[in-house]
Amino acid sequence: MIDVLALAAEHIALARASTHGRSAHTYLNEGTLRQAVIALTAGTVLGDHDAPPAASLHVLSGRVRLVDGERTLRLDAGQAAPIPQRRHSLEADEESAVILTSVVNIGG
Repeated sequence: MIDVLALAAEHIALARASTHGRSAHTYLNEGTLRQAVIALTAGTVLGDHDAPPAASLHVLSGRVRLVDGERTLRLDAGQAAPIPQRRHSLEADEESAVILTSVVNIGG
């Protein structure tokens, strides 16, 4: 069992202490399924990156924006959404902790 709220609080503290304003930890790695907590200080951006074959983002605390070439999706604490299957970035409007759930290495 994993207390994701305690893990999020730990990584928010680590993000505050980081010069990059972020901290992350993969806490589930089972076959093709991955789950990670990502903590970001206000104003921190995870720049453009490719999406895994399937993924979702669940905001535990704070407010973030998922930005791709076509749209900006604002997510508040308690909200979840699929991650678009194209390059995107994640921007923290305020100090935030999210859970990234992804499926990787499908078929190989």
